[in-house]
Amino acid sequence: MHTSQPATGGKKSPGTLHVVATPIGNLGDLSARALETLKTVDAICAEDTRHTRQLLSHFGLERPLIALHEHNEDAQAAQLVARLQLGESFALVSDAGTPLVSDPGFRLVRAARAAGLRVSPVPGACAAIAALSIAGMPSDRFVFEGFLPAKASARRERLSRLTGEVRTLIFYESAHRIEESLDDLVAAFGEARRGTIARELTKLFETVLDGTLADLRQRVGADANQRKGEFVLIVEGAGEDADAAVAEGKRLYAKLTEYLKPSQAAKLAAELSGAPRKALYGAEE
Repeated sequence: MHTSQPATGGKKSPGTLHVVATPIGNLGDLSARALETLKTVDAICAEDTRHTRQLLSHFGLERPLIALHEHNEDAQAAQLVARLQLGESFALVSDAGTPLVSDPGFRLVRAARAAGLRVSPVPGACAAIAALSIAGMPSDRFVFEGFLPAKASARRERLSRLTGEVRTLIFYESAHRIEESLDDLVAAFGEARRGTIARELTKLFETVLDGTLADLRQRVGADANQRKGEFVLIVEGAGEDADAAVAEGKRLYAKLTEYLKPSQAAKLAAELSGAPRKALYGAEE
C-alpha cells in the first residue's frame, strides 16, 4: 500500500560550503569524495574559473562557476552566504591544492561560519605538507610562511625575524624569484643551515634537492632546469639553543656598540656568541 507523504513546504534547510582540495599537479590525486562533491554542489567557487573549468572538463563535469579571488572576495562572501542560507551548497576550490593555504577563501569561510552555516573540509593535496613529508627534517613542529615578500628589503626583514626560529620553516617561491630568495636565505641563516627544495611536486619534472643552503644555491644557479616551475623551500630550525645564543649575542652587541660601529659590533658579537649576525643588528633599539 502506498502512503503519500504530506508536503513539507516551508523553508529549505541551509546548504553547506565544502572546502575541496584539488590536485597540485597529478590529476590522479583528486579523491573520489572530492569528485562526488564537485558533481553534486549547486556551484563551484574558484580562484581562476578558466583553470577550474579545465579540471572539470578532464573529469567530464559541468557545473556553474563563480569567480572568488582576493579582489572580489569581500563582496562575493555576503552574496554567497545569503544563497547558502536559502539552501544552495557550494564547493570552494583554489587553482591547486588545499584552499586557503596561501590562497583566497578565508573571508568566505569566516562569513559562513559566523552565519552559523556548515563548512565541511574535503581533504587532499597540499604542496607544503607534501614537501615536508619527504624533506627528512623534523616535522613535529613547523612554521608555514607562505610566499616571502617580493621586494628585497621586505623579504630580508621577514627573514631576519626568523633567524632564531627553532621549528622547521616552510616557504613557497616562484621561478622568477627563486635565486634571489636563496641568496637571502643564505645571508639570513648562514651557508651551513640545511634545506630542501621540492620543485614541481607530483608533476612530470618533480625534483627534490637537499643539502646546505649554500649548496642548494649553487645547484640552482648552475642548472637552468632547476629554476623552472613552482617551489617549496624547507629550512631546518635554528636548534633549541638558539634563543640562548641570541640573548647572549644581544647582550654583547649592546655593550660593544659603546666602543664600535654597529656593523662591527654585530660582527664581533655574532662571532663570540654563535648567534646570527642578522638577529643582532639593531638589538639596542
